[in-house]
Amino acid sequence: MTQQERQQRFSKPLLRIFISYYGPHRKLFFLDLFCALGIAIVDLLFPMVSRFALQDLLPQGMYRQFTLLIFGLVAAYVVRSVLMYIVTYWGHLMGVRMEADMRRDLFTHISHMSYRFYDNNRTGSLLSRIVSDLFDIVELAHHGPEDLFIAGITLVGSFILMLRIRWQLALLLIFVVPFIVLLTIRQRKRMSDTSVQVKETTAQINSDIESSISGARTAQAFTNEKFEVKKFNRGNNAYTQAKDGYYHSMATYQSGMEFMTSILNIMVIGVGGYFVAKGEMDLVDLIAFTLYVNSFLSPIRKLVFFFEQYTKGMAGLERFVELMRNDPEIIDSPSASDVQPLDGDVVYQNVTFTYNPEGDENSTILHNLSLTVPEGHKVAIVGPSGSGKTTLCQLLPRFYQITGGVITIGGHDIKDITLKSLRAQIGIVQQEVFIFADTILENIRYGRPDATFEEVVAAAKLAEIDDFIHQLPDGYNTIVGERGTTLSGGQRQRVSIARIFLKNPRIMILDEATSALDTATEVRIQRALDTLAQGRTSLIIAHRLSTIRNADTIVYLDQEGIREQGSHAELMAQNGPYRQLYEAQYRSL
Repeated sequence: MTQQERQQRFSKPLLRIFISYYGPHRKLFFLDLFCALGIAIVDLLFPMVSRFALQDLLPQGMYRQFTLLIFGLVAAYVVRSVLMYIVTYWGHLMGVRMEADMRRDLFTHISHMSYRFYDNNRTGSLLSRIVSDLFDIVELAHHGPEDLFIAGITLVGSFILMLRIRWQLALLLIFVVPFIVLLTIRQRKRMSDTSVQVKETTAQINSDIESSISGARTAQAFTNEKFEVKKFNRGNNAYTQAKDGYYHSMATYQSGMEFMTSILNIMVIGVGGYFVAKGEMDLVDLIAFTLYVNSFLSPIRKLVFFFEQYTKGMAGLERFVELMRNDPEIIDSPSASDVQPLDGDVVYQNVTFTYNPEGDENSTILHNLSLTVPEGHKVAIVGPSGSGKTTLCQLLPRFYQITGGVITIGGHDIKDITLKSLRAQIGIVQQEVFIFADTILENIRYGRPDATFEEVVAAAKLAEIDDFIHQLPDGYNTIVGERGTTLSGGQRQRVSIARIFLKNPRIMILDEATSALDTATEVRIQRALDTLAQGRTSLIIAHRLSTIRNADTIVYLDQEGIREQGSHAELMAQNGPYRQLYEAQYRSL
């Protein structure tokens, strides 16, 4: 789905968006409704056939016909059970496929969102929307139309047949229906509001749980287990209170409905008994009418269940659509094109960036910054924490959108290069390495998913991790655990560096790439990185200044911007902030 198609689809009203997901599964949808119709017809025929047997066949001694009729009813209910199987199995399968379609669209959409989106949305909250919210939507997708259809057919059909038996009693039922409708209208709004609140608190508690489990080691290190339990209990209590409000609304609705439907039976027995006493109605008709009252009440109970599902499903749909209507901040411009190979100087021209474009000036990280990185050169960026070094590098592959200015590569504005082409030619070893819960082989292969095993091994050797991998029980097929917990910090860093070797990019960004390595390994990796950097444009962020002494240019960046730049020797001769930082670092050794 393109961005334009997504915008067109999700600019429609909620109900039309919901209905659009039936399109690819319309055959299953109509099969489900056809089978539901068959079930409703069998349910409607039973009271009338029973009335016919008791009123006409048995009094006249037509036992053979009565026996055939009984077998006919058995056959009808066998068919009904087959139809029920189809409705249950294929109807739910249709719902699952719709859920898969929605989850695919949602996951695809959020995977294209910028870093800023993930800065502002917690993982647990997104997980809740992708999993639990969609489940409620799909339950509505399957049971909603089916229950409405059966309820409508059964209500109308049973009412018409009751009119034929005793129209006065049938009209009596109509007296209660307006009260049922009024109760439904009043309670639906309350149930809808409380259902949204439940989903919001569910997302919050999922986020808290995800955060607490991820930080369990830190909590134990600081003996803060009780604090985490208290924090969890706060969210858990908020969830309980939200559920309490929802169940209160639901209980009010269901108890009111049960009272009204029970009153219907009492009214029918009372008024029907009066007609029997006066000789205007026989017992067989009263029994048949009572059976139809149950047929009349059954769809009403279905409607009660439907409105409960409707409130949950629509609350989930609102949250689903809210995310789908959230336009990605960074997309390809209409004039964007693939540029391969991506050669030339990298130029930052009057670049300004703020993490909160609509906020105060304190959120501005870079202001009118200009920097040229000549093609094939190695440029190191140093300076105090919070000066924008990492941000500067993250703007190049457009992880964030610049607030002002322009960035070009070989004269091409990066906004005029497709994101796929741009990012495919930039390799990044980030300060925080993310390792997937998979094998070491697949974690390295993530740098280029179509790489052969031999190519992965070659990259691992260059990253100085091949020897370690061969010492593991399963070698390259060793599972490294959640976020690579079975690996040391240095080993995780080297896996990340191996990805870069495998990707073989035109431009490299090394954000503290050797920060977690011991000195001996750092020297070996540094040699390998120097080899990889030959002929490539490289941006290197480092706090350990010994790793960047051989850089072509060293840029000193602080909160005021670029203070100075030049080679190591030039900056040392200037006796500026770089020299002060360098000498301070070596005095501490």
